[in-house]
Amino acid sequence: MSLIDLDGISFRYPNGNQVLEGLSLCLEEGDKIGLLGENGTGKTTLFHIILGLLKPNKGEIYIFGKRRKTEQDFKEIRRAIGLLFQDSDDQLFCPSVIEDVAFGPLNMGMKHQEATERAERTLDELGISHLRNRVPYQLSSGEKRLVSTATILSMRPEIFLLDEPTTGLDEKTTDRLISVLQNYPAKAWIMISQIPSVIEALTDKCYRLQGGRIYPV
Repeated sequence: MSLIDLDGISFRYPNGNQVLEGLSLCLEEGDKIGLLGENGTGKTTLFHIILGLLKPNKGEIYIFGKRRKTEQDFKEIRRAIGLLFQDSDDQLFCPSVIEDVAFGPLNMGMKHQEATERAERTLDELGISHLRNRVPYQLSSGEKRLVSTATILSMRPEIFLLDEPTTGLDEKTTDRLISVLQNYPAKAWIMISQIPSVIEALTDKCYRLQGGRIYPV
């Protein structure tokens, strides 16, 4: 059974911009897919459709073997799929870093102490424990990127959708993040990146989104 199966997905924005047209994609357990494409080709849109944040004009979405169409359908799978947004400011909204990272586990029903302990471990894994009490909006772009990643990791998702995960990171920090992801027991992931070394390290197959559809690279 495929984890994610997209069949004939088309999407047009209200301004008439058609970004996806008959796109099909299958994500199976063990897949680590890299997604390439020019800006504006619909890569981020595709992630938002998978999670039900946008609704396609045509096509069907199957996740964990079940057709997903209604908001309730997507609510069931959002805990299992971690989306790292392209813009970190869209992901961070709490008064402190530790609260942002603990928010997901708390929302999943964990007790406060357990959620905080998991958040602490996640920050430590990424080497950013020193940011624990910082105000997120005052962080540098690279620090925000790591904290955003921590908010996803702390929820222990089965699948990752990673939108430019290394944006704003220096080489040393990028290497650390790559190591963390390589050792994380995810079932599969799709990653958008324009950096060849990151694609090589974190994916085993690559596609290009062009003209509304994806093609093997």
